[in-house]
Amino acid sequence: MDHAETWRRLITLLEPIHDQAAVTARRLCRSSAEGDDLFQETVLHAFEKLPDLRDDARFRPWFYAVLLSVHRNRSRRAFWRRFLSLEGIRSQGFDPADEDGGAWEDRRRQAERVSRALASLPAVQREAVVLFEIEGFSIEEIAALQNATASAVKSRLARARQRLRRHYERLGLSPQSKGLRQEGREHEGSSHPIFG
Repeated sequence: MDHAETWRRLITLLEPIHDQAAVTARRLCRSSAEGDDLFQETVLHAFEKLPDLRDDARFRPWFYAVLLSVHRNRSRRAFWRRFLSLEGIRSQGFDPADEDGGAWEDRRRQAERVSRALASLPAVQREAVVLFEIEGFSIEEIAALQNATASAVKSRLARARQRLRRHYERLGLSPQSKGLRQEGREHEGSSHPIFG
């Protein structure tokens, strides 16, 4: 199979999951820019490994496994960049438009808190939380993606939830508080147990 044919196959297989996989990459990282880099690197790795994929019907879990592998390699190499604040962007002349600047600022702060909360988790816990709570993968699917047992995944989720709860408590937001539940819904678009 030549390069052009491999790219065509990859694009065809990636198209139905592209947007969701890109969002997942961002959620695994400490910033959107880092998430975009992770996604692009994953696509390149997927291109290199695509000839090994025998069953196109298994592309989604296969691609997510590649994504997690690239994420772990990047984590081990300590290529984390600091969270890029919007204040720095504003100082460069960018100011996002919104009908209600106060509402936009509240959403920005909430999204930043959720991103920082997820970023505070070790990589395997962050992966488990994002895949289970946000992406809707089952425990068994995550175990296969993480090359772990189902009980290990459950343990990672439990430890991650405890860390997230402590993180929000330090911010003065208890898991039962309306603010925390609302923050999770606004950031993710639905209610998830990690957000209340």
